[in-house]
Amino acid sequence: MRGIIIKCLSIICLIVTVTAPYYDDDTHAKEDQWDDIKRRGELRVGLSADYAPLEFERTVNGHREYAGIDIEIAKKIAKDHGVKLKIVNMSFDSLLGALKTGKVDMIISGMSPTPERKKEVDFSNNYMTVEQKVVIRKADHDKYKSIEDLSSQRIGVQKQTTQEELAQTEINDAKVQSLTRLPEVILALKSNKIDAVIVDSAVGKAYLAQNNDLTFSEASFAGATKHNAIALPKNSPQLMQKVNETIKDIETQNLLPQFEKKATEDLKNEGNFITKYGSFFLTGLKNTVLVSIIGVALGSIFGALFALMKLGRIKLLKWISIVYIEFLRGTPLLVQIFLVYFGTTAVLGWDISAFICGSIALVINCSAYIAEIFRAGINAVDKGQMEAARSLGLNYRQSMRHIILPQAVKNILPALGNEFITVIKESSLISVIGVSEIMFNAQVVQGASFDPFTPLILAAILYFILTFTLTQIMNYFERRLKASD
Repeated sequence: MRGIIIKCLSIICLIVTVTAPYYDDDTHAKEDQWDDIKRRGELRVGLSADYAPLEFERTVNGHREYAGIDIEIAKKIAKDHGVKLKIVNMSFDSLLGALKTGKVDMIISGMSPTPERKKEVDFSNNYMTVEQKVVIRKADHDKYKSIEDLSSQRIGVQKQTTQEELAQTEINDAKVQSLTRLPEVILALKSNKIDAVIVDSAVGKAYLAQNNDLTFSEASFAGATKHNAIALPKNSPQLMQKVNETIKDIETQNLLPQFEKKATEDLKNEGNFITKYGSFFLTGLKNTVLVSIIGVALGSIFGALFALMKLGRIKLLKWISIVYIEFLRGTPLLVQIFLVYFGTTAVLGWDISAFICGSIALVINCSAYIAEIFRAGINAVDKGQMEAARSLGLNYRQSMRHIILPQAVKNILPALGNEFITVIKESSLISVIGVSEIMFNAQVVQGASFDPFTPLILAAILYFILTFTLTQIMNYFERRLKASD
């Protein structure tokens, strides 16, 4: 516990003082990434496992595992060069940041080299050629037969992908709607929020096989054929050589068709929805409860500390608490999550898991709001209580500890309960860095099942059960407190 508190304090300083926590090129140039991989004995591959058949999660005999074409490539790279493989699953638009800050060693996630990406990272030789296709509703098959027909229409794409670039450059006046994950884009199409979706042909075929109301449009792009490659850190020639050796071996042995066949078979995992994906939601439920308890418990400790600093007479401590509270209350939790996740590595040099980073972000965010709750609770105690305590010979610290704080805590319990409920819901934001809570697992199931709607319903039910149960518990304690009055 002491170590966690020390880390939280260090990261509090980071959040307040750091605004650009990314590695610069000189930092990456100090050492080839392959040397670091060899020293660890572990290859960390970043991907977004909601893109079947390239990468997805499935359940085998009650155990979760990653599967797909990109997963097989990652396994072969690790095996060829004698290191263990670790998959780091997060949202696609967070992958480049994770690579640049050293959270992952490479990205294998159906990523195509573009001039903009090449400025930030290096790319291996191409390992796969894919064609970009347009998915539409079957009812609109005669309506959208060409690229010209899609002009001025609502086009859905996954954020920061090749498909987003195609929609912006090749469709006139397209109203591009970029979402974080492909299942969300498909759901938008099925619910008539958009008119068409641009996807890789292999991924599109998988979705069409599971959604009878969707089909491919006859529209084709001038730059329809794209190449997938592996993204690597800048200035790592040894790692580049190792990766290209494996890609060359895959080409020589013609292994890609075998990987595609295996991915197709893995997608046919038998069983009903609950038996196949129930464990995903149970894991998410457990992690959501755990991270919420950590956020409120440690947030209360730090919140009480900063509340006392703000109410105290030492100007320096008062100024620090004001800056801390106002900064954290005035910035989005999502920004704080990214600052902690990327900043701990880039600035502090700590290799901390996504779960701990997400927990710390919730702790510091909660502490700012709970500090104001504590301050309001202390101010609500009648001033005569302090005067009476001092007249009895108690000093300021004794008066606060024995007289004021017990009454303040009683006053703020309902507000703390509301904060707990808020944290349970806001914990869904830490899914962007790969923390396996309810929303993250719902998104994983969306990608694996090609069902963009049912996982969201189950996630909503689980969040409601948690918040409703907690509300009833807090109502019980409030009634007991009123009875004691």
